[in-house]
Amino acid sequence: MKVTGFTFIRNAIRYDYPVTEAINSILPLCNDFVIAMGNSDDGTEKLIEAINSPKIKTFPTTWDDSLREGGKVLAVETNKAFDAVPADSDWAFYIQGDEVIHEKYLDEIHAAMKKWKDDPNVQGLLFNYTHFFGSYEYVGDSRRWYRREIRVIKNDKNIRSYRDAQGFRTRDNEKLKVKPVNAWVYHYGWVKNPLHQQKKQETFNKMWHSDEWMEKNVPKREMFDYSYIDSLKKFEGTHPSVMLKRVKEQNWDFKHDTSQKRFYTLKDSILMKIENLTGWRVGEYKNYKLI
Repeated sequence: MKVTGFTFIRNAIRYDYPVTEAINSILPLCNDFVIAMGNSDDGTEKLIEAINSPKIKTFPTTWDDSLREGGKVLAVETNKAFDAVPADSDWAFYIQGDEVIHEKYLDEIHAAMKKWKDDPNVQGLLFNYTHFFGSYEYVGDSRRWYRREIRVIKNDKNIRSYRDAQGFRTRDNEKLKVKPVNAWVYHYGWVKNPLHQQKKQETFNKMWHSDEWMEKNVPKREMFDYSYIDSLKKFEGTHPSVMLKRVKEQNWDFKHDTSQKRFYTLKDSILMKIENLTGWRVGEYKNYKLI
């Protein structure tokens, strides 16, 4: 069984992406790893080179900054990386620059890939998600956070990155048929120094919205305000070993009273209570077909 990891990245240093941790977290499962290196100007290329793994192959890309609708440029860059996955690979393992896999899940993931490798009906593997927010001590537990997404796909170039690269579909816009894997992706995109988070918001929202929307919805401030969040809970587990140095070096304070909830509508509050009582997320968006 051959597995190729793939990702894209641009200006990881400027926006404080844990991209080396992301790559290193799945590298033990990969025979090789391809990276679409966006046109950075902050030394990201040297950051990737410092991983110093013979498995890693990079190639340069130029982002189309005119694609300002629905985060499409992220899907375009994902597809560039996926298309570079060698033809003899069975699986392609996708990881974004702010996602990390805990080492405790590697055996489970490997077993699932081996089990479903030769089943033509299985197009991908579905992962659970833990979304950190504000600091490494808190995770989002409201409906705003997606609970599952596809991160391992068959090496079938009929599969394409979907919308803003959160998931995948076929070229005919069909949802992929997937099997669940008992593993979690730790998403750290909302854990950054508030200075870096503010810069990210001012830049990355342009991939989804117009200048007019940006002016109205992204306040001009020096530091991002993490206090405006609907619901958080304390993180009770352990972080992946590749993240421990970064966690230890956190250089900002964020404390949150988890008993305080700030739901925007009564409907949100009621739906959250239903989910907490039953585990059922009413109307959940599912970009996949469980088989």
